[in-house]
Amino acid sequence: QVRVVESGGGLVQAGESLRLTCTISENVFDSTGVGWFRQAPGKQRELVAGMTSSGSTNYADFAKGRFTISRDDAGINVYLQMSSLKPEDTAVYYCSVPHYRAWGPGTQVTVSS
Repeated sequence: QVRVVESGGGLVQAGESLRLTCTISENVFDSTGVGWFRQAPGKQRELVAGMTSSGSTNYADFAKGRFTISRDDAGINVYLQMSSLKPEDTAVYYCSVPHYRAWGPGTQVTVSS
C-alpha cells in the first residue's frame, strides 16, 4: 500500500515563497507519476502540478512561472516550490499518486495580503 504525507505548509505573506514536501512510502516513479493538488474553501480540488515517471512536468495555468515541481534522486520526496504567492493561493495542498489512488492528508497554505 502506497502512503503519502505532505509537509511544509504554513502562513506567509503575499509575495513570499514556500516549499512543500510530499513524502511517499516507496519510489513509484518506476511505473507512474505524482501530482500536487489543492482545494480552497468552497471550491473543487484542482491540479497544481504533476510529474510523470519519465520526469516530464505539467502545470496549471495559475502555477506556470511561479511553482516548480521536482523530486529527489530516490524518488521518495516530491517538492512543490511556490514563489510569488498570492492570497488566492490559500488552500489545502494535497499530494497524490493517482495510479495507486493514494492521497495524503493535506497541508494548509495560507497567504495573507
